[in-house]
Amino acid sequence: MSKAFASQADLQEKKVTFTKLSDNAYAYTAEGDPNTGVIVGDNAVMVIDTQATPVMAQDVIRRIREVTDKPIKYVLLTHYHAVRVLGATAYQPQEIIASQDTYDLIVERGAQDMKSEIERFPRLFRAVETIPGLTWPTMTFKGEMTLWLGKLEVRLMQLGRGHTKGDTVAWLPQQKILFSGDLVEFDATPYAGDAYFNDWPQTLENVAALKPAALVPGRGPALLGEEQVAAGLKATGGFI
Repeated sequence: MSKAFASQADLQEKKVTFTKLSDNAYAYTAEGDPNTGVIVGDNAVMVIDTQATPVMAQDVIRRIREVTDKPIKYVLLTHYHAVRVLGATAYQPQEIIASQDTYDLIVERGAQDMKSEIERFPRLFRAVETIPGLTWPTMTFKGEMTLWLGKLEVRLMQLGRGHTKGDTVAWLPQQKILFSGDLVEFDATPYAGDAYFNDWPQTLENVAALKPAALVPGRGPALLGEEQVAAGLKATGGFI
C-alpha cells in the first residue's frame, strides 16, 4: 500500500538519504517527504526545490558542503507549493528560477497556499517562524531554457501540465538524469489539489520519451536504472 502524504496526524521524523547519482547530481530524499535535488556544475551549484523552511534547508546545505565548496547560485522551483519553496532564502542564491506559469500561481494564491499548507503539514514546516514570506522567482521562462554550469548543460523544461500548470523538470542530457518534481512520485501518494488529470498521462509519456537513466521524483527514493524509472512512472500513472 502506498504511503499517505504528510498530514496533521503524521508527526514521525523521516530518515534522510543523500544519494550520489553522478559526479554532478545528488538526491536529498526522506522516506516520502518532499525531495530536493542538487546539481554540481563546474562553477556553481543548482538546488531543485528548497525544503519548507530556511532551517530545514540548512541540512541540505550541510550535505552540499560535504561534496563541494562551489557557490549555490541557482534555485529552481519545479512548481508552486509552499512546502517546496519557502526555504529558498537559506541558499542566498543569485537567481530563483521558475516557469512563468508557476510565477502566475504565486501571484494568484501564494498567500492562501502558504497558510493552508502550514496548517495541514506541521511536521514539514520545522522552525516555521524563520520563513520570511513568500518565495518570488527572480527569473522566469516559458517552455524551455538552458543553463550552462561551466561545461555542464542543464535544461529546464515544461513537458506538460500534470501536478500543477507550472510543472518544470531539470534534465542533464549528457548524463540522462532527470529531476521531475511532483510530476513523478514513488512510494508516496501525490497531492492532486491542483492537478490536470487530462494532461498528466501525456506529460508522463513525454518524461518517458527522454529515457532517463536516473530520475529523482518529487517524493520517494531516487530511481536508478530503466526498470526503477519505469516503475516510478507506472506507479504515478496508476494513481492518475
